[in-house]
Amino acid sequence: MRKLVSTAALGTALVMSGPALADTLLEVEAEHVNGNVPMPMFAVDASWPELPDNLILGQAPGLAVDKNDNIWVLNRPNSLDFSETGADNGQSIACCNAPPHVLQFDQEGNLLRSWGGTDLAPGESTMEGEGRDAVEVGDEQWPANVHGLYVDDDLNVWIGGNGGGDHVVLNFTTDGEFIRQIGTRQQTDGNLSQEYLGNPADIHYDGESVLVADGYINKRIIEFGADDLAFEHLWGAYGTQPGGGTRDGEFDQSQASSTGDGGANPESDSFGDIVHCVTRGPDSTIYVCDRRNNRVQVFRETADGVEFVEDIVIAEETGGTRTASDVAFSPDGKYVYIADMMNGRVWILLREGHEIVGWFGRNGRYPGQFIWLHSVDVDSMGNVYTTEVSTGRRVQRFVMTGMSE
Repeated sequence: MRKLVSTAALGTALVMSGPALADTLLEVEAEHVNGNVPMPMFAVDASWPELPDNLILGQAPGLAVDKNDNIWVLNRPNSLDFSETGADNGQSIACCNAPPHVLQFDQEGNLLRSWGGTDLAPGESTMEGEGRDAVEVGDEQWPANVHGLYVDDDLNVWIGGNGGGDHVVLNFTTDGEFIRQIGTRQQTDGNLSQEYLGNPADIHYDGESVLVADGYINKRIIEFGADDLAFEHLWGAYGTQPGGGTRDGEFDQSQASSTGDGGANPESDSFGDIVHCVTRGPDSTIYVCDRRNNRVQVFRETADGVEFVEDIVIAEETGGTRTASDVAFSPDGKYVYIADMMNGRVWILLREGHEIVGWFGRNGRYPGQFIWLHSVDVDSMGNVYTTEVSTGRRVQRFVMTGMSE
């Protein structure tokens, strides 16, 4: 293994970036496994973002870079405990408050806007009973546990959820005004339903249609029209009818690392029990993260629907939380970045042929390291952003410093 960012190379990048950034860029662990192909190099900005002093970030299960290179982060305030939010509950004279669910940052890491919560979505619910016997009663549409974030070219925001009864995708304006929704909380009807969802994990909207990775209860991709959200198409692994059944009961986090499914099977005829991402790529391609099977499946959109292109297998022997959790692309479309949750790496592949060029990152809690690496995205300058869930609870910025020799 060799470090991609040498002291000399990093020094050059720091001079170009200015003295303030120079003080906060740190080397990251990385390996260039295919020396015949240049590889993008990164340093982590340890000072990014600049959260207000009174806020602390919770689990971050969603990430999007918009057309203006602002960075949106989906946050779970409900993942913070009493000691972390002492200012909210009156038990601390110092810090901290939980932030809203949706956060927008500029390139410098300044918080531009934030919003979220049950008041923004239709319906209203209450909890009846106590502890494990508590039951939600009502028609509240804001997810109990948010998951997945997409910001389209109109700067409208799409959010999913994977908590109890969260069978809904919500659409909001930039400032959090409710527009519309797909599905209905507390209602699900299996892999062949054209109306209801099953804990959607991710969303992609291109102005022509909406793709949903329907993903924690169901095991499929489903597509809706952009204007009227009418059902258009659904498919499972290899572009066939979704198989493999649905999750029995509600999802809980312990199932994300269980071996009850027998382990990853990159040759499975069905998606595994977490269809974790859906992303449109160049040349009419669609990339789908079949996380529990350690693979990304690539499809191509055609006049008749979609056709399967190929499997991209990522560290197939990996267990635990498994590997392929999200996909992003370099601005020129030459490279594919795949977030690997269990191994704490961002894999770098050539988009043409999907050959692995190298990787950066490792498991750990220091800058440039990951705990439950969840999401990845890229801005127009090639800088990479990541988020983490479980006890990771971070968003990180990796500044592109150049190309390897």
